[in-house]
Amino acid sequence: MLNLIWSAVIGLGILMCFFTGNAETAAQAFTDGAAGAVELCIFMAGTMSFWSGIMNIAEKSGLIDRLSEKIRPIIVFLFPDIPVKSMAFKYICINMAANFMGLGWAATPAGLMAMEEMNKINKIAGTASRSMCMLIIVNVSSIQLLPVNIIVMRQKYMSAAPFDIVLPAIIATSVSTITAIAAAKFCERRYFR
Repeated sequence: MLNLIWSAVIGLGILMCFFTGNAETAAQAFTDGAAGAVELCIFMAGTMSFWSGIMNIAEKSGLIDRLSEKIRPIIVFLFPDIPVKSMAFKYICINMAANFMGLGWAATPAGLMAMEEMNKINKIAGTASRSMCMLIIVNVSSIQLLPVNIIVMRQKYMSAAPFDIVLPAIIATSVSTITAIAAAKFCERRYFR
């Protein structure tokens, strides 16, 4: 359905350009936009590679395990069905650490592996457990201490102060995460009552 909507919007935009006599301007905008998109992808690929490597080093050095110990009470509260010694617990820690750093692309593989492990211990395989639902909620709303994507894009487009986004991002993502977790716990209690 979205493909149809976007196709219609783009087609309507092209028709309007022809009818208003701005076809040349539109053609220039299309080529400039395509070139800018490719340039941004290459720029972001380098950044993604760097930060994914940092996350890999953090995992291999034991930093993730130490972080897991620090945030264990939070994870136990959020995911009471997950045994602390399971691989799912470790993957959840990696996922949350990557999200704290604003590295959604590095968080995704760990989140998928956590889901696979949680499905193995799920009483009804193939059906989302409350821990699986909570992981999705925490991922979607995730607290970001350092929004790397936004900072990199602001630097790329020559922002005078690319790091000014850090405090507002921390506040906004903290509020969204606390609200999402509270709503999930409320619904969970009502359901299990």
